[in-house]
Amino acid sequence: MPHILLTTLNARYIHSAFGLRYLYANMEELQPQTDIVEFNINQRAIDIVETLLENKPQIIGLGVYIWNVEETTKVVALLKQIAPHITLILGGPEVSHEHDQQQIVRLADYVICGTADRGFAKLCRQIIHGPQPLMKIHPADSSDLSELALPYAYYNDEDIRNRVIYVEASRGCPFKCEFCISSLDKTAVPFELDLFLSEMDKLYQRGVRHFKFVDRTFNLKIENSARIMEFFLERMGEDAPLFLHFELIPDHLPERLKEIIARFPKGSLQFEVGVQSFNPEVQQLISRKQNEQKTCDNLRWLRQESHAHLHTDLILGLPGEDLASIAAGFDKLVALNPHEIQVGILKRLRGTPIIRHTEAHHMRYTPHAPYSVLATDKLDFNTLQRLNRFARYWDMIANSGRFSHTLPLLLNEHPFNNFMSLSDWIFQQGKQTHKIALPRLFELLYFGMLTLPNVDSQALQQQIMKDFDASPIKGRAKFLAHNENTSEKSHRQQSNSRQSRHLAS
Repeated sequence: MPHILLTTLNARYIHSAFGLRYLYANMEELQPQTDIVEFNINQRAIDIVETLLENKPQIIGLGVYIWNVEETTKVVALLKQIAPHITLILGGPEVSHEHDQQQIVRLADYVICGTADRGFAKLCRQIIHGPQPLMKIHPADSSDLSELALPYAYYNDEDIRNRVIYVEASRGCPFKCEFCISSLDKTAVPFELDLFLSEMDKLYQRGVRHFKFVDRTFNLKIENSARIMEFFLERMGEDAPLFLHFELIPDHLPERLKEIIARFPKGSLQFEVGVQSFNPEVQQLISRKQNEQKTCDNLRWLRQESHAHLHTDLILGLPGEDLASIAAGFDKLVALNPHEIQVGILKRLRGTPIIRHTEAHHMRYTPHAPYSVLATDKLDFNTLQRLNRFARYWDMIANSGRFSHTLPLLLNEHPFNNFMSLSDWIFQQGKQTHKIALPRLFELLYFGMLTLPNVDSQALQQQIMKDFDASPIKGRAKFLAHNENTSEKSHRQQSNSRQSRHLAS
């Protein structure tokens, strides 16, 4: 019997390939001869190929995404050199559009565009039993969600112990934000709720306590959202604590949902809230509908009246947005005090309508994944490089949670301008944005903040010392001792100079 392998390269070991489990669940009579093998992008391509070939497959299906396309292309190229008799089938968002521009598509035998839950098994049947498929590119499934076998039984015990468990109560998105691949969807469609909750209960009984919902618009249909959250509330605190991650529409939070959210204990909820931009002209340009007042009111309520951890998103480099607009939006979001602000640089995902602005707004992108914007008519290359560094240092300093006492001093006035100045200064010290050891980061933050206007040096010393004491660093804060010695020497020099002037007079 032909052996079929389903594989992908996850971004990290802790991630699990949700899509592969859907394919496996819908293999029907081919399931006994199908296996899932997962890797991560930090493994060498040649080692991945060796493992794949040990399984002696006749067909390999590979999930291709923006984060793994470079490494997966190497794997496919090696497979075609070493074992050209193996049929390679690609799927995933990265290969669902612009096929003629991709080396990985040229190398592979077949590509399935869009959803392939049932289409993969259908293509495998044709390859095994004939007639052989004539076309290389195959369209997405048109299956109703009710026809799909659900994948949750195929999370194994290792997944439950060590990996993030992804679930979805609905698919698709009714909104048309042009930077997002979901803008190609017609609408959002829910799974049958009783069946879905039954599957969630089975996962819970098997020990899953961390559920990450991948729904783009979890709070779109409040009746379903409320039932799902009530389901988990009933199981809250029975033994090990539950943790739930949802993506919310920022301007849609009716009272019924607020009442339920307020009942969740601290540490049990995380909401990902895509703000992206507060500029109404930019929102209109990219077909994004968002009520700014409701967004602010909802974020404020969530922060003040619930225990939910708020992870908010901004996108820098959108067409039509300049540095002043970015700064104003960032400062507004900082004032709302979410726990995290994910500062992302715009990426041109294949197939998304954002491409229509390329010429009008002089959008230039990196030619290789992740296709980040390099320049626009409002932001030149140098400015976008600075914004890239801003995003990186913001993750290290603000989103890390390590500097909770120091950060308010930094963001007290003009948060964006202050942090941009700090970011520029840090980069000038060593031209380094990665592999900065934590003691060195403390030192850079401290001396960098001393270069900013209106920073009280004594208050800074007190607050950064609190963060240092709470860190895993052993020993003394050497950068403070160095600064004290420098200050004492400077004070003595100034004192001697004053005495000399006095004697001279």
